[in-house]
Amino acid sequence: MRVSGRRKKIAFFLILGICLVVLAIVLNVSWIVLNWREGVLFFFGVIVFVAIILGMILNTTFLVREIRRNEQHDSFINAVTHELKTPITSIRLYLETLQRRDVDEAQRREFYQSMLEDTDRLRRTVEQVLKAGAVGYKRASKNPAEIDFSALVQECVDLARSRHHLENGTLKLQESNKGAIKIYGDSDELRTAISNILDNAIKYSGKDVDVSVRLDVPDEKRVVLRVRDTGVGIPAGELKRIFKRFYRVPRRPILQVKGTGLGLFIVRAIARAHGGKVFAESAGETRGTTITLELPRSQV
Repeated sequence: MRVSGRRKKIAFFLILGICLVVLAIVLNVSWIVLNWREGVLFFFGVIVFVAIILGMILNTTFLVREIRRNEQHDSFINAVTHELKTPITSIRLYLETLQRRDVDEAQRREFYQSMLEDTDRLRRTVEQVLKAGAVGYKRASKNPAEIDFSALVQECVDLARSRHHLENGTLKLQESNKGAIKIYGDSDELRTAISNILDNAIKYSGKDVDVSVRLDVPDEKRVVLRVRDTGVGIPAGELKRIFKRFYRVPRRPILQVKGTGLGLFIVRAIARAHGGKVFAESAGETRGTTITLELPRSQV
C-alpha cells in the first residue's frame, strides 16, 4: 500500500508539473505574441519565459527524486529491521528452549550452532550498515599497503564456501596468472568488497549454486576479478542502478532474497577509493550475472 501511495504521489507531481509548464507556455507565448513589436518587452519576456519553464522542470524533477529517495530509504529501513529482528527472534527462541526444558547433547550442539550462525548474520548486517556510512565520506583508504591480491581472493572464496556451506565444485576459482599478484590498497576494505560480490552471486543463484571466480592480469597495469553466476540475472536497465545506495532490483518473483541494498554500493565505493572500477553484465533475467572488479596493479 505504501509503495502504491508513493507512486500516486510521483504521478501527481509529474502531472502537476506538466500542467504548470503547459500553462506557462500558453501564457508566455500569448504575451509575447501580443507584445512582439516592443523589442525590450519581447526580449525580457523570452528570458522570463525560459526561467519559469526551467524552474518548473527543476522543481518537479527534485520532488520526484525526493519521493523516490524516501521510498528507497523506507525500503532500506524495512530490510534492515527484518535482517536484525529475524536472527534476534531465532536466538531468543533457542535460549528459551534451553532454559525451559532439558535437551540432549546433540540437540544442544545443534542449537548452539544455529545461534552462532544467527549472530554471524547480525554481525554482517551491522558491518554492512557501518561500512556504508564510512565509505560514503571517505576519499581514500586509511591503511594502504602492498597486498597479495591472489591470496586475498583465495581467502575470500574459502570463507564464502564455508559460510554458505558449499561444496567445492559450486564455487570455483580460476587464475590465469600463476604466482602472487600485487596491488596497493587496504586489505580489510578489499576483503569486504570481494566478499560482498561473492555473497551476492551465491544469494541470487538460488538452490543450484554455480559460481565461477576468475582472476586475470590483462596487462602490467590492471588486475581483473570476474565473478559469474548462473542465477536470476539482471534486466539491462538495472545494471548501473544496482550500485546505488539502498537500491534493489524491484519485482523479482523468480527469487525472493532479503538484503539491505548496500553490498554493491560498498563495492563501488571501495573500488573507486583504490583507483579502480566495478560494473555488471547480464544477458537478462534467469541468465546469470557477471560482476567485474578492476584494480590497478602495484608499481612498487
